[in-house]
Amino acid sequence: MKTAGYSIKDLEVLSGIKMHTIRIWEKRYELLSPNRTDTNIRLYDDEDLKRLLNISLLTKNGYKISKVSQWNDNEIKDTVIKLASSKTSYSDYIDRFMFLMVELDTVGFEKLLNEVLSEFSFEDAHFNILFKLFERVGTYWQVGSIFPAQEHYVTHLFRQKLIAEIDKLGSSEAGKRTILFYLPENELHEMSLLFYSYLARKSGYNVFYLGQSVPFEDLEKISTAKEVDYVFTAFVNSIPPDELEDYLVRLRECFPKQKVFITGHQVRQNNPALPRNFKTVKDHHEFKKYLG
Repeated sequence: MKTAGYSIKDLEVLSGIKMHTIRIWEKRYELLSPNRTDTNIRLYDDEDLKRLLNISLLTKNGYKISKVSQWNDNEIKDTVIKLASSKTSYSDYIDRFMFLMVELDTVGFEKLLNEVLSEFSFEDAHFNILFKLFERVGTYWQVGSIFPAQEHYVTHLFRQKLIAEIDKLGSSEAGKRTILFYLPENELHEMSLLFYSYLARKSGYNVFYLGQSVPFEDLEKISTAKEVDYVFTAFVNSIPPDELEDYLVRLRECFPKQKVFITGHQVRQNNPALPRNFKTVKDHHEFKKYLG
């Protein structure tokens, strides 16, 4: 868990339950027992988080909080396990992943991942479940290092699945248009970039994949040494709006003739002014339309 404990905002992000509701449940049903700092700020531990995640799953599936609040932890956990095994919607799978992450159940997590990939198409599984899971944890864990023991394992597991699917596609035919995929310097969260590169390769494009944290100087060298038709990048890490716009201007100077696709949390949040040859990508459905 986080060294200092979880804030009530962390609990809201992870469970999907509003802070106001958490406070009411805490006061009315004594569901959680947070410690308090010298300034009277609530701090929750791992057991509080696990309990809330379980209760969240139950209440979302019709169980009354007044009833659940009377159960002990074993009764709650047993009911969650029975319920989870019978629920198969996108949100249900996300809740099950969250439960397994908090329990540090890596075997169960991988088993559930394989179940999801067999139940849904590869694209639907990633966009509607796995990426939503990352968002729940806070835009690739940006609310803090909430799961330090699991972060690298889970990311690596997802990455392996993506690369395996990309490898199955093989190389595109010569003469097809080329898309350059990369992340700006200090951007390390490449799951969405890999996924979009998978879509491009599946649509028959040549993919020139540079990956994480590419210095701008390298882009300038590539722009003169390699012919590309499109550029695709993403902005996840926090960046001031003016710095983001300045970067986009530099990127246009580097690739003035190519269409540049951009995506990511910072693009949605900051809504930057875009150079004429730039296009934001909202989701994989939209990108597939661009690919034709």
